[in-house]
Amino acid sequence: MTSNWTKSDWRAKPRIQMPDYTDAAALAKVEEQLAAYPPLVFAGEARRLKAELGRAARGEAFLLQGGDCAESFAEFSADTIRDTFKVMLQMAVVLTYGAKVPVVKVGRMAGQFAKPRSAPTEVKDGVELPSYRGDIINDLPFTPEARIPNPDKMLQAYTQAAATLNLLRAFSTGGFADIHRVHSWTTGFAEEDKAAAYRDLSNRIADALDFMAAAGVHADEIESLETVDFYTSHEALLLEYEEALCRIDSTSGLPVAGSGHMIWIGDRTRQPDGAHVEFCRGVQNPIGLKCGPTTTPEDLKVLMNKLNPENEEGRLTLIARFGAGKVAEHLPRLIETVKAEGANVLWVCDAMHGNTVKSESGFKTRPFERVLSEVREFFACHREAGTVPGGVHFEMTGKDVTECTGGVRAVSDEDLSLRYHTACDPRLNASQSLELAFLVAEELSANREAARKAG
Repeated sequence: MTSNWTKSDWRAKPRIQMPDYTDAAALAKVEEQLAAYPPLVFAGEARRLKAELGRAARGEAFLLQGGDCAESFAEFSADTIRDTFKVMLQMAVVLTYGAKVPVVKVGRMAGQFAKPRSAPTEVKDGVELPSYRGDIINDLPFTPEARIPNPDKMLQAYTQAAATLNLLRAFSTGGFADIHRVHSWTTGFAEEDKAAAYRDLSNRIADALDFMAAAGVHADEIESLETVDFYTSHEALLLEYEEALCRIDSTSGLPVAGSGHMIWIGDRTRQPDGAHVEFCRGVQNPIGLKCGPTTTPEDLKVLMNKLNPENEEGRLTLIARFGAGKVAEHLPRLIETVKAEGANVLWVCDAMHGNTVKSESGFKTRPFERVLSEVREFFACHREAGTVPGGVHFEMTGKDVTECTGGVRAVSDEDLSLRYHTACDPRLNASQSLELAFLVAEELSANREAARKAG
């Protein structure tokens, strides 16, 4: 795959959605520093994730990918990481119970700092400035100084990512993720909003653990019940950062992106001859590819061949993001393309990015019912095609924000201003995330029942 590839080849390709740094010497200094730092993740971890994603593509596991739209320097804290991790554990328990298969847990964390923008500039009160592109590039305040791309921010992003990974690894293996704690994985909202359903599920798990103990199978002797594998992912948008953290795997001698276990290419940067595809095709990590309404069968054929020429299982995840009411119009043709090519891919539903609207109060939001609808449409298309709906991809947080309308708590347009904290896109709050997990579990259970009857 990489015999004709080097990690800097992307620099000769057309680049979009990336900043133009004004101080070339400062940028070169930062890149040199990052290149000397330890990688954030390791090749063996990426290989293990690839194998797990391969199982998900076969229907033997299910991918839960979620986290912040764009990580913030200002809101970085241990509590924020813990709360998002806890909600993902809750969602994973619900999904495991519904699907009766392992759930692969991948956070949009420890690297999700850069964001593509719909326009290179924005205008306020007649003043035009460069768009905010995430804390790794520039700052949110609407001032000329804040919007200048600053390469030093890559160093702060690396430090925050390293600290986040350190805490996630501690949570994953240090007892916090022990299945015996299933009752304690709450974040306050579980006193209401799906509380009864979650408590009932928790009680059934506790009963199963008690039965195992009575039968002589002690759960504390089974490592998989006391720890979890938790991986990180982000959009590989800022390629100077990605190149600086690219490493050679000492086991295979092949290049690996050291910035995260899984990286993905956005719908705006998936040009077959563009810089982002060029970089991602050469690293051995699992690669995600966002597929939107403008993705054509020909585009997909070329991209699958470039990104996964050996047709490896678990290498390529296709993340569908069309918008509610549009899935049946666009997804079937891509499914048929994959079938015709005999391609090994994992199909995942991103029900967030196609459902962003402007509220009457002026906030960018996502109606929860539209998110639910797109998930249902995704599963329906795969049932019709006889293919595997292998995962879901959400922007969510463990915090009690009011950014997406709807849900059991019925967040209204008027409520958005109460706790609208995102710097970029609206996120599901903890309650909405758990509600969504129950819906996905119902779909997975229905799929399993349909397969049982058919078989």
